[in-house]
Amino acid sequence: MKRILSLVLTLVFIISLCGCNGFDQAVDTNLGTKVDAQDIETTTDIHLRDKNLLYTQYDNTEIVTMYLTVSTGNEGEGTNHTWEEINTYSAYDYDEMGVERYKVAGLLQVGNEDGLIPGELGYGQIAPNCTVQIRGQSSSRNPQKNYKIAIKDNKGDWRGQTTIALNKHQGDGLRFRNKLAFDLLSHIDELMGLRTTFVRLYVKDTTKGSSAKFEDYGIYTQVEQLNKTALKAHGLDNRGHLYKVNLCEFYRYEDIIVLKDDPRYDLKKFEEILEVKGDDDHTKLINMLEAVNDFSIPIEKIIEEKFDMENIAYWMAFNLMVGNIDTQNRNFYIYSPQNLDRWYILPWDNDGMLTRTEYKIVGRVDYEEWESGISNYWGNVLFQRCLKSEEFRKALDNAINDLKGIFTEELVNSYVDKYAKLLKPYIYSGRDAIYAKLTKTEYDKVVKGINDEINDNYNRYLESLEKPMPFYIGVPEKKDNGYTVVWDASFDFKGEDITYTFELAKDYNFKNVIVKQTDLEIPTTSFDKLPKGQYFMRVKAQNESGKTQYAFDYYILEKGKIYGTKSFHVDKNGDIAEDVYAED
Repeated sequence: MKRILSLVLTLVFIISLCGCNGFDQAVDTNLGTKVDAQDIETTTDIHLRDKNLLYTQYDNTEIVTMYLTVSTGNEGEGTNHTWEEINTYSAYDYDEMGVERYKVAGLLQVGNEDGLIPGELGYGQIAPNCTVQIRGQSSSRNPQKNYKIAIKDNKGDWRGQTTIALNKHQGDGLRFRNKLAFDLLSHIDELMGLRTTFVRLYVKDTTKGSSAKFEDYGIYTQVEQLNKTALKAHGLDNRGHLYKVNLCEFYRYEDIIVLKDDPRYDLKKFEEILEVKGDDDHTKLINMLEAVNDFSIPIEKIIEEKFDMENIAYWMAFNLMVGNIDTQNRNFYIYSPQNLDRWYILPWDNDGMLTRTEYKIVGRVDYEEWESGISNYWGNVLFQRCLKSEEFRKALDNAINDLKGIFTEELVNSYVDKYAKLLKPYIYSGRDAIYAKLTKTEYDKVVKGINDEINDNYNRYLESLEKPMPFYIGVPEKKDNGYTVVWDASFDFKGEDITYTFELAKDYNFKNVIVKQTDLEIPTTSFDKLPKGQYFMRVKAQNESGKTQYAFDYYILEKGKIYGTKSFHVDKNGDIAEDVYAED
């Protein structure tokens, strides 16, 4: 559980001040006693705090059994489809077809392995009480789908929730990383978590006919859907602004992030960057993005007026400690209360954390080089500006060291060992066994390596502070006598001089190097004309202390990434075309 003192302060504030749920300031609360102004501690920071009691209402190590009966509904609510259709198409298929995701009608009932339980959702019902569709983006391409189950109005709820998100996490060999993340978040006062539980799902597909029986769909992780209902449940403002970050690096995006009455407003394009989950007056959002991109304003002032340094620092610290890499520009939410000009980051998707041991076993090259440590956030304009601030780096360092003390081996193992023992029998039986990424022996090895990964991530954080920051390589430009290529300048926190090494080769392993130039003091170089073909170039920065960093660019292979490398093609006329992403 989160620390008791902070809980007391939070509850005191909620009761004694202005009812601004979810925020924490310290006040004297001797009821019936006059309080002198000098006895009140004031602060310019308004910190977000969670409702800790939410995490004590249910056993978070249980497996809840859900029974879902699906049927073909009607065209009016868009449920006139089959279960086979639901499980056939990915999110990308729907985009190509230009239609909304198909749904089916469903009857969701909650019970245990022996059947339904009186008083639980769906007990005694025979008519559909929900709709069902796939959820997720890249994960929707997996054979095992994630499901969004929306309970209809006046049909009840499950633990106060009417949107049930069931995640299969097929890419996670352990199948419990996302739940582990939210369990660890429940120990961090400075961040808001979400309620999670494991679910064993049985599905009866009556879209095939009335003789259908329940089939075991295996283990899912249910994660509380971050929406207006969740904001209210966690003591936040359900009328406020809430955006799911789909692909946002906090640039201004002048032609896309506009007010909804602007002729340029295109909700689909808008939501490719930020998905609207709350108030759709985007004035405050635009004001924030304009401030972040106004480099005449010190970032410390922007954080003070538009954000909460504690919130950003602890969010980044958490992701660094657990190696949740895929959070540079997505997989989190931003939230702002209706009557407060301040934004907070809320954690969301964490199933990619603590994966290095697993990747090593399966032979995948990922989450290395610049994706390790603070350089992972250097491509985001907000986070880069924060990291350039010595004040923020101190706050981040304090947060990292605080979490290092919280994430003890004893605490982590109290979850990891329990979940491995709980889930392993299910993962290696039934449908889930078909898609298991690891053998049972490999599974145990990954489980045992989790604490070592946390310690390794801490050391990688320290090391990243000593390195130059990553940068992007430009596309070579054709000149009279050859080509010129320019790349962004690297950055060093200590202000050390940086030199560059440039390499050009015919292969991505750089065994056949055509050009190699070292000790370049400016981020540009030239090379002679090239015959038709595919080429690879990479650039490495090195500071005076000898610490190195490759460019952001990478070449994608089936096994993972070749870091610091950009591929391009030369045609018969000597013209160049960039090869953005290429498969081996």
